[in-house]
Amino acid sequence: MTTDTRHDPASARLHRPSGIRSLQLGETKVTYVPDGAVQLTPRGWLPGTTDEDWAARPEYLDDTGHLAAGIGGLLVEHGDRALLIDAGFGPQSFPAEPGSAIGAIRGGALLDNLAALGRGPGEIEAVAFTHLHTDHIGWAWHPAPGSDAPAFTRADYLVAEPEWSQRHLLEAHGTSKERLDALAPKVRTTTDGEEIFPGVRVRFVPGHTPGHAAYVITSGGQDSGRRDPGGRDPGGQRLIAFGDALHSPVQIGHPEWSAAPDHDSVQSADFRRRLVGELREPGTIGFGIHFADVVFGRVGTEGGRAVWQPVDAS
Repeated sequence: MTTDTRHDPASARLHRPSGIRSLQLGETKVTYVPDGAVQLTPRGWLPGTTDEDWAARPEYLDDTGHLAAGIGGLLVEHGDRALLIDAGFGPQSFPAEPGSAIGAIRGGALLDNLAALGRGPGEIEAVAFTHLHTDHIGWAWHPAPGSDAPAFTRADYLVAEPEWSQRHLLEAHGTSKERLDALAPKVRTTTDGEEIFPGVRVRFVPGHTPGHAAYVITSGGQDSGRRDPGGRDPGGQRLIAFGDALHSPVQIGHPEWSAAPDHDSVQSADFRRRLVGELREPGTIGFGIHFADVVFGRVGTEGGRAVWQPVDAS
């Protein structure tokens, strides 16, 4: 018999999007900056699953039967400098459409939440994208309130080179040519392993999109030369912001469950398997931008299967 755990206080964080959450990694502070939320239909979004799979895992579903997912960005601060990873959905919202894998979706709070953190958009020196889907580029193309230009007036837009060179493939997933053209004047492409900010390196992880990237953030700030190619900092910590390589903590135990919009489901599943192994390593924290109210975590083991273990964040 399956026990319904949806009202268990320990599961409540899986049923709501996250508020502002911060962690200190040595000299670097990382903060999840919410922009909005989206509801994902479990079998529509993860089409490799069955009704029986979800009946055995009710704790992952909210009272409406959806996976709850946040939308936002990750603010990385080092001294007076500030980088933003992903730019939310922007000031727009859409209701659920029957038969769609995506339920209701809304954005618009990112700039207000940056202000609450004491950061104006003009202070962001670069916006680094994990990929160019619409829920990650919103405020980078949409005009800011009271303006005819996007909010990040000083920022370069950092995009993995294979993502930008194959951007035409993203139009099938809703990223219009007009939006890509709006980004183009500010885009600077990045290479695999490039350090784009003190202690922040790009890692190419194609699968969800042709040029999807993760960002490895180490605790020491400016590159000391002691890090290995995986971004490990002896004696310190690292955080892997893995973007849409995973959309829900349930995939930690089931990396074979690819998302419906994955460009290459086999490639994305292969990266998830490797990522779960990396997140088990000492001193390694993960950041899942869509991971409900458990955006920071580590991977542990329960019942012989990998599980997401939230890390306390203020």
